[in-house]
Amino acid sequence: MKTRRRPYAEQRPQDVGGGVWSVPVPIPGNPLGYTLVYAVESPKGPVLIDAGWNHPDAWEALSGGLGALGLDVSAVRGVVVTHFHPDHAGLAGQVREVSGAWIAMHEADAALVRMINEYEADAQADMQADMLRRAGADPAEAAQAVGERPVPPAQPDRVLRDGDLVDLPGRKLRALHTPGHTPGHICLHLEDADRLFTGDHVLPDITPHVGIYPYDRDDIDPLGDFLDSLDRVGDLGPLDALPAHEWIFPDVAARAVQIRHHHEEKLERLRALLAQRPQPLTIWEVASMMTWNRPWEDLAPVLKGMAAGEAAAHLRTLEARGLISRVTGVEPVRFHALDS
Repeated sequence: MKTRRRPYAEQRPQDVGGGVWSVPVPIPGNPLGYTLVYAVESPKGPVLIDAGWNHPDAWEALSGGLGALGLDVSAVRGVVVTHFHPDHAGLAGQVREVSGAWIAMHEADAALVRMINEYEADAQADMQADMLRRAGADPAEAAQAVGERPVPPAQPDRVLRDGDLVDLPGRKLRALHTPGHTPGHICLHLEDADRLFTGDHVLPDITPHVGIYPYDRDDIDPLGDFLDSLDRVGDLGPLDALPAHEWIFPDVAARAVQIRHHHEEKLERLRALLAQRPQPLTIWEVASMMTWNRPWEDLAPVLKGMAAGEAAAHLRTLEARGLISRVTGVEPVRFHALDS
């Protein structure tokens, strides 16, 4: 089954076959519009794939949408969170409160949730502003680009690792660790129906944000991890994909190849950009020169911060491949191309 993305007002809960239902849950003030939450049938109650944003309208949509499909939110057995972002994990705690459901996510994202819950909001804002300054943003830009802190997600009861089977009686739902968008992002292979819940890892039309935070880290390579994860998804073959946004689509392997090609082209353009510059560039300068969905000067400050995170991830992958190098001992950090 395949549908095109429509405005949230036109979305409806639906039976997508094989004991799986989808419920669109709104994301207030976000151009994505909604998260597709899936419910998977089992003899001991449905298990949700993601839960949606923590907001009264979202809760009404989730609980009401399940009810329209003949499912009671109080009967939910568990919530598997594909990753810790608030449009996926936000309502998991409330589902647990009304149903007693367990919450599961990958151990890497569970560790991030612990850290977020322990971090003071003011300290987080100061850390973000300092990170932006170290990337090359001036103090005024840094102050404007600090985003509001969403309500921290609930701590999971269970952690998943690559290859683990989800506690879903009568079905076979296996976790596939696909880091990049977050360190603990997982896709979920419904092996008894040959379908793949892709979360944000593989979407039919857009590509997920892959960034480094803090921007100047040199001990991780999230984009490299993301590209490797695309290959793993491709190895599963032409499965039907049930993503968290946009629409259900066929042949996830073909789409994974397209996304990899998109990033390889972006990496080559960035390497060429640095090679043309006589002086090393800061992350902020690089981000301002890259192509986004609108001109750099038209991006809201928070979106500039996200763009810088994505620029940093691409720079880090080029660095890991030995194509560029960072200038050490300076702040903000700067990068230059190496001779071919």
